[in-house]
Amino acid sequence: MDLRRVKDEDKLELCRKYWIGGFALLPFLWFVNSVWFFNEAFRKPPYDQQKMIRTYVIRSMLGTVVWMGLVVTWVTVFQLNRSSWGATADYMSFIIPKGYA
Repeated sequence: MDLRRVKDEDKLELCRKYWIGGFALLPFLWFVNSVWFFNEAFRKPPYDQQKMIRTYVIRSMLGTVVWMGLVVTWVTVFQLNRSSWGATADYMSFIIPKGYA
């Protein structure tokens, strides 16, 4: 979609929908929202809806960073403690490695 052809009101509504969609455990939408609307929020000449678009873009960026932090933390903790958690960790794994590293 070419955002240059979309009305400002529709840009704001689309940006809002992507931001709300991120709460449905789809944080990739926050990342897409941040990238897609960055120019609209920060580099275009001022217009009425730009302030709200900027708010949604900043919130999307923060949501992306927080979500990625949580995912990286969980993966690190799980990988470091998988063997000591025994059967519980095996039930959470798709691939069960053989032996201990």
